[in-house]
Amino acid sequence: MSSATVSFNVASAQGEQSVTLSYTRQGSGEPLLLLHGIGHHRQVWDPVIPALAAERDVIAVDLPGCGESPALPDGMAHDLPTMNTVLTALFGALRIERPHVAGNSLGGLLALDLARAQLVRSVTALSPAGFWNDVERRYAFTVLMTMRQIAQRMPLPVVERLARPAIGRTLLTSTIYARPGRRSPEAVVAETLALARAQGFFETLRSGRTVQFTDDIVGTPVTVAWGSRDRLLIPRQGVRAKSIIPRARLVRLPGCGHVPMNDDPALVARVVLDGSR
Repeated sequence: MSSATVSFNVASAQGEQSVTLSYTRQGSGEPLLLLHGIGHHRQVWDPVIPALAAERDVIAVDLPGCGESPALPDGMAHDLPTMNTVLTALFGALRIERPHVAGNSLGGLLALDLARAQLVRSVTALSPAGFWNDVERRYAFTVLMTMRQIAQRMPLPVVERLARPAIGRTLLTSTIYARPGRRSPEAVVAETLALARAQGFFETLRSGRTVQFTDDIVGTPVTVAWGSRDRLLIPRQGVRAKSIIPRARLVRLPGCGHVPMNDDPALVARVVLDGSR
């Protein structure tokens, strides 16, 4: 898959600003937008895209300041309202009307926020942020900050050397993957670099300190799926999500971690496709 870019104008307090996002698009059918988590990049969805693209027009996007997408212009915050505005403008730029959306972690929270505004056809949220209590949030933020600092301080040759054996990939990624040995060395190197270089990382975390998803979603099908071995956002948060969004379908992902797409691609693809019927 080759990447493309799209630029579009977004309203801000400083007037209209130009935003550019990098994405890949594959398949045919109803549009399905894929959103990754904080400090990650769109390639995290690669294990499930072939199965999804057999039935959907799949668009995997690098969020602003992540992967190959530049950060938002000065004066635009990396917060939930701004991201909602940016993604809504992206729909228009790509000529997709009310797509299905699947998101992981931060991407899951963004997808649910779009559903709350009735801007999407369906949502599948994989371990979405925003259903934590204060202790759980502080723990998750501390882990993310530590991962970021390690990624920034580790020289590239060390990352490449560590990523070759399965035990090294486990050291680098076991916080987010339950089966890190299944991730290729090249993918582990790329996502470590993505975490180290992600612009807006700290601002996104800072804005997340006050984020708590507390609204029911009516009129949009919602699936919330949680890995049974999620070490970052613990699985009981899925039960909390179900109590807040009672019509949501809550799915357990056995043996999967916080980022389940590589742990069990077939299961995750099936959950996303079922959630976007």
